[in-house]
Formats: sequence, structure tokens, C-alpha cells
Amino acid sequence: MADPGFINSINSADPVNRDDPVDPRKVPFRTLCTGQKIPSIGMGTFGSDKYGPEEIAAAVTGAIRSGYRLFDCASVYGNEAQIGTAFEEAFAAGIVRREELFITSKLWNDMHGKGDVLLSLAKTLKDLRLDYVDAYFVHWPFPNYHAPGCDGDSRNPDSVPFSVDRFMATWNQMERIHGMGLAKNLGMSNMTVTKLEAALPKCRIRPSLIEMEQHPSFQQQELFDYCASENITVIGYCPLGSPNRPERDKTPKDVTDTELPEVAAAAKNHGIHPAPVCLKWAVQRGSVPIPFSVHAKNYISNLKAVTEDPLTPEEMEALKKAERNCRLVKGQVFLWPGAKSWTELWD
Repeated sequence: MADPGFINSINSADPVNRDDPVDPRKVPFRTLCTGQKIPSIGMGTFGSDKYGPEEIAAAVTGAIRSGYRLFDCASVYGNEAQIGTAFEEAFAAGIVRREELFITSKLWNDMHGKGDVLLSLAKTLKDLRLDYVDAYFVHWPFPNYHAPGCDGDSRNPDSVPFSVDRFMATWNQMERIHGMGLAKNLGMSNMTVTKLEAALPKCRIRPSLIEMEQHPSFQQQELFDYCASENITVIGYCPLGSPNRPERDKTPKDVTDTELPEVAAAAKNHGIHPAPVCLKWAVQRGSVPIPFSVHAKNYISNLKAVTEDPLTPEEMEALKKAERNCRLVKGQVFLWPGAKSWTELWD
């Protein structure tokens, strides 16, 4: 749920120029179980299937100037070195201080195991020009990986099913880098309730954050509620339905969130594009969406969506009915030999 006074911080009476930057102090925040505060919306940086590293880094620079203070990165995105230059230049120019940003990154699947976590984070910190990250995630809960840019039929013969013991061997190394002060918070990603029930009791340091796919047509209510009951904050990826996701993740049965009648009705009520409705819904529901765009008009609009004109309780209730159980990132490239369907990844 939102922090006390969270929705009241959205001032619907404050007129806003759509092209102006946002005062970061107007962006609501959440308080993690560690006591650290995280902005209620951030910018994702996965766009390598369509945009080059320099283009994404330029968007990060523009986003910082526009008021963003949360950036979701990952080594596998292939752009951390360029984003690090953007951070370094922003700090040097006095646009923002390091402590004002909440920067996350993720351990890629081929770096699971003893010692590899520290090596992976060391490279991320070097690339991002940082002494620490605010949160470090296990990107996927198994060591399965694929070649960059592979198609949906690609399979790695070394892929294996989820094993809690194997996962905990990696998590123990995550706890080590936390103890070294290199990651202020730890996170898990692409988990299920079943996997969390197996892993959490074994954790010496529990995750502050869980990253999961979340948008109106795929709300993951059971997992969302489970995280809330465990005092774990949810970061939601694909908050707009990810129209630019890799082709391997697209199927004819996929739903377009911005075309859902429940989303369209709320957009009409507020006189806005459907995309901001998805972001308002996510933030008011209690998660932290991380939309991605390289276009200033879009990423400024995304940020402003959560600072003004909130959805009504009636609209929030109506949007519950937008659930279509439409998972977009199916992960089929991570399947192991003998697995028959991507659904086996999501037990």
C-alpha cells in the first residue's frame, strides 16, 4: 500500500506545462523495509533491441534534468558504461548529487555462483562510475542464459530448472556484497510465490525489493499481495505493456494495455493518453513502475503522470477488471531440455 499521505501528495489543482521538468520533490516516494526511500516511478534502461547505448545514455541525461531520480539498470542491457558516463557528467555539472539518485542494477544469469556475484557487481560499479548501487537484483532465479538478440526458439542445452539450493548459493553471495556496503538493498526478480516461499526462510538478509512484470492486463495480484505481506516493495516492469519488447516475446494473443476499454475509459475521463493511466494505476496501487523511452516528450509525461490528477477510487476499482492474465515476457529462451512450455518457468 502507499505510504501515509501518499495520494495527498498528488496535487490535482497545480497547473503544469507539459514540457517543463518536474521538481523531484513533487514525486511521491516509498519507504523500503530498510528505511531507505525510493521514488514512486523511475526510468528503465532496457532498449538494446531497438536503441544504441549512446541513445539510451542521452535519455538518462535528459531524464535526470527532467526530474527523474530512479534508474533501473542491468549488465545484460549492454549500456552501463555509457549510462555511467551520463551519471558522472551529471554529478560533475552539479545537476544532481549521487545521494539524490536511487540506482539499481542486476546480476545476469551467467554470473550465478560462488565469487561471480562480486565480480559482476565490480564491473557494474566500474561501468556506472559508482562506489555502490542502491539495490542489486538477481535478474532471473536460475543460471540459464541466452545469446544476445536470439530468437524465441533458441535454447541453451546447459539450462536447468529452478533449484532453491542453487539459488541460495547465489543469494549468499548477494548477502556478502550487501555486507561490504556495495549494495544498500538486495532484490529478486522474476520470482513466483512458490519460489519465494522456498527461498525467503533461508535468507539471512531478505530482499527489500521484488521486480516483476506488472501492467493492467497482467496484475499478478497473488504475487503482489504476497510481497506486500512480506514488506517487500514491488518494482513493476513493462508498466505500459512494453510495445517495444523484443519480437521473440510477442505472440498473436498478446493484449495491448493502452487499448483496454477500462484504460481507455479512464483516459477519456481525464482527457489524457491511455499510457499515463497505466502509470497512475501502478503508483496508486502501491508499486514502482519503470517505463522506458528515449523521447523527452514521453518520459517527461510519464513522470508528470504521478504528480497530478490521480485516478478516482471508482476508476481504480474498474481497472481491476482489466486483468487478462497476459504475461508478455514469457522467458521461453530460458527453458531447459525436456521442458514443454514457458509456463514451467512460472510454477
